[in-house]
Amino acid sequence: MDILYRRGRATAADILEEIPDPPGYSAVRAMLRVLEEKKHIRHEEKDLRYVYLPVVPREKARRSAVAHLLDTFFDGSTEQAVATLLTVSASDLKPEDFDRLAALIEQARKEGR
Repeated sequence: MDILYRRGRATAADILEEIPDPPGYSAVRAMLRVLEEKKHIRHEEKDLRYVYLPVVPREKARRSAVAHLLDTFFDGSTEQAVATLLTVSASDLKPEDFDRLAALIEQARKEGR
């Protein structure tokens, strides 16, 4: 999906070229078929090849993936997920990143999220 969002459209071969340490071509096609069955992508035929395009907006897919991540690894706890993210990447954050995160937390608190 990341490749499709970045490129806008791609064939299975295009996708295969961009995957580091890629699986086989048939594995990529199988994944594309599953994504299409789930209505995340669609295809168009061009020059006897399928060209795949994302259907689900990136932000909606992002929210769905995060919700799944929260449920799967953090028992639905946003607090646990944020705490884990901070322990993993706090050294990569700049002071302005912390300020922005604090502002987002304060805004969420005010909006009652």
